[in-house]
Amino acid sequence: MIDHTGVNVSNFVRSKAFYIAALAPLGYSVLMEFGDAAGFGVAPKPDFWIAQGAPNLPPVHVAFRAETRAQVDAFHRAAMAAGGKDNGAPGLRPHYHANYYGAFVLDPDGHNIEAVCHAPQ
Repeated sequence: MIDHTGVNVSNFVRSKAFYIAALAPLGYSVLMEFGDAAGFGVAPKPDFWIAQGAPNLPPVHVAFRAETRAQVDAFHRAAMAAGGKDNGAPGLRPHYHANYYGAFVLDPDGHNIEAVCHAPQ
């Protein structure tokens, strides 16, 4: 089981604002902050971190679990409004499995950030 993960970002302030907005529909918020590093998660523990540094190359893919398809839709809208780039609109991805409903956005450094719901509608 993965305890936490994270990405390096080129502009901490810009990326922090992006992730605050994009992850809010999934119940995530900033739970810890140390200088130019922030830990996001659902209380009480952060499980996703961003830190100022040379962005990971190649960019990475991180998928966040959503409880509902509506949360996936809200994530995509929020991420796009916060400056993300569309990398796959919300919808079913039956090539993964029948109920795989996901959306993909590129963060300010090009990391592929996904929200996915595995529950049937």
